[in-house]
Amino acid sequence: MKKLLLVLLVGAIGLSLFTGCSAKGTDDKTIVVGASPTPHAEILKVAAEVLKEQGYTLEIKEFTDYVQPNLTLESKELDANFFQHLPYLEDFNVKNGTKLVSAGAIHYEPLGVYPGKIKTLDAIGDGTTIAIPNDTTNEARALLLLETLGLIKLDPNAGLAATPKDIVENPKNIVIKELEAAQLARSLPDVDLAVINGNFALQAGLNVDKDAIAKEEKDSLAAKTYANIIAVRAGEENSPKTIALMTALKSDKVKTYIEQTYQGAVVPMF
Repeated sequence: MKKLLLVLLVGAIGLSLFTGCSAKGTDDKTIVVGASPTPHAEILKVAAEVLKEQGYTLEIKEFTDYVQPNLTLESKELDANFFQHLPYLEDFNVKNGTKLVSAGAIHYEPLGVYPGKIKTLDAIGDGTTIAIPNDTTNEARALLLLETLGLIKLDPNAGLAATPKDIVENPKNIVIKELEAAQLARSLPDVDLAVINGNFALQAGLNVDKDAIAKEEKDSLAAKTYANIIAVRAGEENSPKTIALMTALKSDKVKTYIEQTYQGAVVPMF
């Protein structure tokens, strides 16, 4: 009887170990990525087809804000995320004590100035209201675009940390309205103009090449500085999952999809 119990026990342990290894193996081939719905999750769905050929399953979790994807990655609920540029990630790390890094740039979304109550730059007059993103790096980026258009002048020392307080010349007394990036497209009926991030413009059915009256140019410093990246936890930049994900995202299939689908609203950086 004791021998029978021992055999059963050993068998149960062996089955448990076998099952555990199987689950671990499956987990090693599943990549969980957090992303903004447009265009990031859409691009990832194409990358998923490439990853499938490599034996990986890509699980995409969509987020509609700029905070939770990083917190969820830090807490190890994700393997990576895809929604932000490097200046935003670096600022987020400083403010939140996270240790996230870039695994590489994938695409660039030109920031555009979209018409609200007024339809052209020539119509900008005294007291024109322009809405811009209120998060640190995108706010500075929007202000730099307005400076490039000759509408304001910023303190040259402000750089990528510029806020409306750093405006040193404002000849047309432009009123800067700071809003959550996700709310900018909805604000268009209530403001004269709005500077909108590429992904939120796309979600609102806007195309930077067709609908914006001004934009960042693809050969500008902004294109390199604000390219959207894959973020991972520090030390996992060269993990098998990260390498597989980056290879898939930089494939010809994904590049063709980006160019044909977004027609200039999203520009591949590879």
